[in-house]
Amino acid sequence: MKARQVLIFFLSVFALMGMLWLAVPADGVPLGPVTLRFASYERALRDASERKVDVDSVLTGVANRFKMKDDTLQFYRRFFYENPDRIYLPGNDYRYFDGVFREMEKARGDGKTVRVVHYGDSQIELDRISQDLREALQNKFGGSGTGFFPAVGNVPSASIYKSASGAFVQYTMYGDSTTVRAGHNRYGMLAQVVQLTGGGTITLRGTRNKNAREGVKTFTTVSVLYGRSSQDFNVKAVSDTLKPDAVKTVGESGTTLLTWTFSRPVQKATLRISGSAEIYAVGADGDAGVAVDNVPLRGCSGTIFHRISQPLMEDSFALTDTRLIILQFGGNYMPVARNTQVIEQYQEQIAREIQYFHKVAPQAKILFIGPSDMGKSVNGRIVTWPNLPTLVDSLKSTALRNDAAYWDLFRMMGGENSMAQWVKHRPAYAGPDYIHFTADGARKVGETLSQSFLTCYNFYQLRKTYPKRKVEEAMHP
Repeated sequence: MKARQVLIFFLSVFALMGMLWLAVPADGVPLGPVTLRFASYERALRDASERKVDVDSVLTGVANRFKMKDDTLQFYRRFFYENPDRIYLPGNDYRYFDGVFREMEKARGDGKTVRVVHYGDSQIELDRISQDLREALQNKFGGSGTGFFPAVGNVPSASIYKSASGAFVQYTMYGDSTTVRAGHNRYGMLAQVVQLTGGGTITLRGTRNKNAREGVKTFTTVSVLYGRSSQDFNVKAVSDTLKPDAVKTVGESGTTLLTWTFSRPVQKATLRISGSAEIYAVGADGDAGVAVDNVPLRGCSGTIFHRISQPLMEDSFALTDTRLIILQFGGNYMPVARNTQVIEQYQEQIAREIQYFHKVAPQAKILFIGPSDMGKSVNGRIVTWPNLPTLVDSLKSTALRNDAAYWDLFRMMGGENSMAQWVKHRPAYAGPDYIHFTADGARKVGETLSQSFLTCYNFYQLRKTYPKRKVEEAMHP
């Protein structure tokens, strides 16, 4: 074949491909059960105009919005009413968390522990996000240790290691068809219960995980929250040669909290238990300050709590002095959120759960964290799940209408189509499933959440030094 013929052949092929590029729709050509796809001019224009998220620029913007650059009261007015990374408060009431802050400030001086319980789906497994909030609060208000966790079970944590042997049977109210359910609703504050019949041993050790924060590597107190115990039920706590006495507190409905305080921080403790009881939680904390519990419920959409015994939950939250409850859900509901009607049904379910927590923990405030951005493959591109922005806005309005605060994780990340860029970032801030954060990404999220919460606290402190009228005039000019 002559060179001229070869040239004509290639030009013809390129011309044909060019015509296909101009003619084929962006979404392809349906051919029966399959769709024929080809690079298209329409799709090239759409890709070029598609919003791109620069993760580093987004996070720099987040950090800059927390910097005080002008008059103090003007900064807080803008923070509470304009900063997109703020915690949104019911009725824009900047006093919403005042009671929580008051108790946290008093905790160390009063020698007590004020508790924060962080419920979430698999996004918070391995103590992600919770551990950063815990570290920030304990640095500010005192405290150490990991908080409460199930006596047995295989949910991993980066912040505590535990092992158990004996006659333990765990029942959980969430999970797949292999999950063992109890024949009652006494699941407790961790949405699970461990039935002990006969006796057993639980060993706790401070973690050596490289992603763990320093404050969880030792603890000073060990606790067991239990109920419906036999008369011969007995628990002993030891750590090396330290054998402290237990302090027992009993709730109105019979739920009991046993707490041992060691004379110095320890890295290991053993609980030797005999008799029978329902064990709702085991804890490893500091002797005074703030504790943060990490409660990951894989596959859960946050709609199960109202089925737990109300008297048991009331006892549990009162005995543990729980002052802040965080609910981080919505991601697992995304695949079924096909339209507005389905999202409205989910709003009603979440409203019911928030109202339930108001009943069982009237002394606590509630913070709802909506879902992160989530990526889905559409025609070979990773884009935000359809209806996710609508779901986020719906959850925000639901929380605020039901006297719960709201933190917008979706928009803190950069909003629509941000997850794909968090995955591409180096180091990666999210995993290849385009749903879950890596340890680095979760730390960015946890640090921003902590900064937003503590900015509210800083304003609480500042208001003590200003006349009330001046603050009101500045915040409502």
